[in-house]
Amino acid sequence: MYIRVNPRDNVAIIVHPDGAAAGVQLPGGFTALEHIPQSHKVALRDFGTGDAILRYGQIIGHANRAIPAGSWIREDLIDMPLPPPLDRLPLSTAVPAPLPPLSGYTFEGYRNPDGSVGTRNILGIATTVQCVAPTVEYAARRIKAELLPRFLNVDDVVAVTHSYGCGVAINAPGAAVPISTLRHISLHANMGARPLVVSLGCEKMQPALLFSNDFPVLETGNVVRLQDHRGFSAIVAEIMEAAEKRLAILDRRRRETCPASDLIVGLQCGGSDAFSGVTCNPAVGAAADLLVRAGATVMFSEVTEVRDAIHLLTPRAETPDVARALIREMRWYDDYLAGGHADRSANTTPGNKRGGLSNIVEKALGSVAKAGTSAIRSVASHGEKVTGKGLVFAATPASDFICGTQQLASMNMHVFTTGEGTPYGLSLVPVIKVSSRTALAEKWHDLIDIDAGRIATGEVTVEEVGMDLFRLMLDTASGRKTWAEHWGLGNALAPFNPGPVT
Repeated sequence: MYIRVNPRDNVAIIVHPDGAAAGVQLPGGFTALEHIPQSHKVALRDFGTGDAILRYGQIIGHANRAIPAGSWIREDLIDMPLPPPLDRLPLSTAVPAPLPPLSGYTFEGYRNPDGSVGTRNILGIATTVQCVAPTVEYAARRIKAELLPRFLNVDDVVAVTHSYGCGVAINAPGAAVPISTLRHISLHANMGARPLVVSLGCEKMQPALLFSNDFPVLETGNVVRLQDHRGFSAIVAEIMEAAEKRLAILDRRRRETCPASDLIVGLQCGGSDAFSGVTCNPAVGAAADLLVRAGATVMFSEVTEVRDAIHLLTPRAETPDVARALIREMRWYDDYLAGGHADRSANTTPGNKRGGLSNIVEKALGSVAKAGTSAIRSVASHGEKVTGKGLVFAATPASDFICGTQQLASMNMHVFTTGEGTPYGLSLVPVIKVSSRTALAEKWHDLIDIDAGRIATGEVTVEEVGMDLFRLMLDTASGRKTWAEHWGLGNALAPFNPGPVT
């Protein structure tokens, strides 16, 4: 059995877990000429040198030699095409009509004074500089062990540590990205939009700089400066005393019924394989459409893995200005690669290739399936907080934790798809993991929340898995734990450079 995504496709991916053995008869009346592993491509016709190889109805490369039908289409047989030219893209030429609205869907969340809504109730300890990280992490461990058990309505204690804040050109070009990202994360909805702040005292990124003189955050009792105290014990005691007062406030919070429109969901994929664009990513896209219909905000990201599919997205932009903003982010990436004398082909990992993805073009075409079918309403650049509703492109790198860190500036829920598997998690938001293959869901039965691999075998449809995921998101937003939360997996922040990175 194989899957052909689009009628134009002249290759298909093998579904059977053991692959297709040499000599086996395949649908369409031809024979596998060699063993072809699961998720890898089989030639559905004879190719001559230079012939276009199509998957998802799009050119993913050109044959660099003659390839007979029934052959395994491997990476070394394909020459990668040039990326879509940014100066000739269609702008808002195929804007999807609004989908019928969905009403009546709710979750139980925490409404904050600033209007944001949390899906978790977390004591957050924000930091202004890398120098305080070990001390804050030590204090956080003690707070969790000694104080948190007394406050049953508080879910967790998270130290928002990072590798920034001093010894850097704080006003240099690109510095706004980490500062803005850290500010938004420190004011995260799941931390009640009001963290405890720990500063060293002499750093360049002073609390007033990080929070732009946001006085409710900086008022007395909310900021602990380590250099104001005598000795490590006194420092830790001060942090714990301030934490106890904040825990008492958080403990009085209660969940209340909120409309699904208060969800801000970040979408991401990692450890992708050739099934990702057939099963888990389209299912997430179906769930994204439901969220948009319910009035929620949905963010898809990963500039690195959108660039080669950008020609499919600019026509869907709600306005030409939104399309131009998409192009702006892609052009930044092109310039970044050129400046570093790097090639976009470096994106695909050994695991991606083991899972059947030949190049970044094929990977990108499968990645953008997460965006569903709605019009793209707006674009947020690196470090910006998303404020609009509907489908949004939030520019981030593709590296899992870097992308997740930047999405944390806005999201209160995360959905992560994977084909090869990764024990990914984030400390500040629940992460729902969706597998592309049933074999992975069975292998990692206590890490994967939804098995989308059943789509490949015809047991369920993309729409059915999308609805399951939509309902799971509402349940999770209401307090149901994901596997990542069950095991306590997750970083508060990933280390990142002053500017965006690939």
